[in-house]
Amino acid sequence: MIFDFEALSKKDRYKLVVSTVVPRPIAWMVTQDAEGRINAAPFSFFNVFSNDPVVVGIGVGARGMGGEEEDDFKDTLANIKATGEFTLCLVSEETAQAMNVTAADYPPGVNELEKAGLTTAPSAKVKVPRIAESPVALECRLWQMIPIGGHNLVLGEVQAVHVRDDCMLDPARLYVDTPKLGLVGRMHGAGWYARTTDRFEMPRVTAEQVEARRKG
Repeated sequence: MIFDFEALSKKDRYKLVVSTVVPRPIAWMVTQDAEGRINAAPFSFFNVFSNDPVVVGIGVGARGMGGEEEDDFKDTLANIKATGEFTLCLVSEETAQAMNVTAADYPPGVNELEKAGLTTAPSAKVKVPRIAESPVALECRLWQMIPIGGHNLVLGEVQAVHVRDDCMLDPARLYVDTPKLGLVGRMHGAGWYARTTDRFEMPRVTAEQVEARRKG
């Protein structure tokens, strides 16, 4: 079936996109205002888009257009504009319940991390702290902010990455034990998520190998 987005409402377009573009990695976006107050909210409109420099993108939108609360949406953007810094902390299965708590509808000024029983750890390159319980944390400085309809695409240049010690196979060679990170992804509907434990390996093939297979 084909769905003409020009003929659909915003809500219906959103429903189709989040039901088909899956799984989506989840990033806790931690920001800090000028007075040092911390805001944390999970976002699943998130991925990496460049490797030199390493730039990640997060779609920060209003409530119902990405899972975050409207107050978090406003606080997040205001804090980034004020400081130009943020951290992105990836969500594991161990921290999924805490992530769900931080997405709850708390009034402005409430520290969501405290409500979820999470703690912070200092960052190395930016002033904004990271979530200590997260197995991976990216320290970012604002690269660009692009308004897109009801969203803002926040592009951040990664300054440093923290990987939990026991998730490194060989630090000298930068070999990460990716399965041990236990990361989860956002799926469809109001509450579906995916584990990254169900995997299959498929080595990349060359054009010559493809042609050889076709010729039998």
